[in-house]
Amino acid sequence: MALIEIRNLIKVFPLGQSVFGTPLKGEVRAVDDVSLDIVSGETLGLVGESGSGKSTLGRLVLRLIEPTSGSVSFEGRDLTSVSRPEMRQFRRDLQIIFQDPFGSLDPRFRVEDVIAEPLIIHESLSPDARRVRVSELLRAVGLDESAMRRFPHEFSGGQRQRVGIARALALRPKFIVADEPVSALDVSVGAQIVNLLGQLQRDFGLTYLFISHSMPVVRYLSTRIAVMRQGKIVEIGTREQITERPAHLYTQTLLKATPEIAG
Repeated sequence: MALIEIRNLIKVFPLGQSVFGTPLKGEVRAVDDVSLDIVSGETLGLVGESGSGKSTLGRLVLRLIEPTSGSVSFEGRDLTSVSRPEMRQFRRDLQIIFQDPFGSLDPRFRVEDVIAEPLIIHESLSPDARRVRVSELLRAVGLDESAMRRFPHEFSGGQRQRVGIARALALRPKFIVADEPVSALDVSVGAQIVNLLGQLQRDFGLTYLFISHSMPVVRYLSTRIAVMRQGKIVEIGTREQITERPAHLYTQTLLKATPEIAG
């Protein structure tokens, strides 16, 4: 059984308003009848250009937004059918790493409090035990204990992303959506973060949905790759199949359009 099973998932957004404030007719299918399985221990790379629906799909999988129709199952349990209080219990196992490491961290909180927040909500630990856990998590992502008392704005972009990763790991999740986690970073720092994610997967036994517009980044980290265009999955296969023998013209275009990165 797959860890994550996505079946016929659809998300429709209304077009909203025009610049004059009048309602616009019509709708946008951001995710259009997507079905995918994600196997425990793998990294499924989800690649496509901006606006293809990748991030929307990632948020639907975690039920951060509600689907129009379709289902998402985790370990055989349909997440779309559980109540909000029940869904809270699944949050321990389902986490997200956001694209913007600054915008996703509360600037009012010190790093220790940022990482400890999910522990306070979900676990009954003493303050000392929480502090030990936070220290362990910081070391796991390549930061030392001195980071605990500092604020997010005191760190570089790459360091802030490491803090965000530590927070995502706090509850020892089984599955993480990594939503464009290196797109806001320069190439060398982004490569370090990608390598860190690979190491953490081995150390913590993680399963990833890794979202990116960069085919070389996805190729480096992923076990399998799904290519998304205009809300649909147009091709899916192993890393070698997608990058060496792409069947879809759109996949071929993505491969030609993105420069290589250093591994």
